[in-house]
Parts: sequence; structure tokens; C-alpha cells
Amino acid sequence: MPPRSRLAFSGLSVVFLFIAAAPLFRELTRPNNIWWTPRTMLVPLAQAQDRVEVYVRGEPVAATLQGDIGLRLNNWDRIRAEHLPIMLTSAAVCGALLMLFGLQVAGRLTYRGETGPRA
Repeated sequence: MPPRSRLAFSGLSVVFLFIAAAPLFRELTRPNNIWWTPRTMLVPLAQAQDRVEVYVRGEPVAATLQGDIGLRLNNWDRIRAEHLPIMLTSAAVCGALLMLFGLQVAGRLTYRGETGPRA
């Protein structure tokens, strides 16, 4: 492979690697505490029964404090499950691009021409 084509291919590999790594970096550096329900949108205890149950001295709080309690829910588990396919795809593309870049740098993808007639 001519040096100019090799340089162009290596440059494109690095650019595509950064493009594929951007979602991974963004997801892994995002703070985990942003997925809590905002204080202005507190969920009443009756609506949160499917996600949380609060007990005080063995008794359910809902029976004793009807409507006086608001809850903030952490939705990090649901958001993480939604982002998992994107993360796996980005990781696979990053791995493939790193492999191609490594082969390019090592000189394994160069065209060496034909050595002679084959029998």
C-alpha cells in the first residue's frame, strides 16, 4: 500500500475510533445522581407502590400516613438498561477499529504484490 494511502487509512481509522468511543465516554462519565425524580415532581406513595414499599416498625407507612409523604425515585437502573444496546454496539465498533488500526500500524494490511507464477 502506498504511504499516502496508508496514512489516509490510518487517519480515517482514528477518526472513526473517536466517533465510536464518544458515546461510551459520554455514558461512563455521566454522574449517576441525575436520574432521581426532581423535587418538584414528587411521586405520591400510592403511585410508587410498584417500585418501593416503606415500613416503619413493621407496619406499612401508607396505612398510617395517607397522602402526607412524597417520594423521589432513582431511575438509574431503567436508564442504564435503555442505553445498554448502544453501549455494546459502540464497544464492538471500538474493538474492531482498534484491531484494524493495529493491523495497519503493524504493516499487516499492505499489498506486497505477486512474487511469481504459481504452479
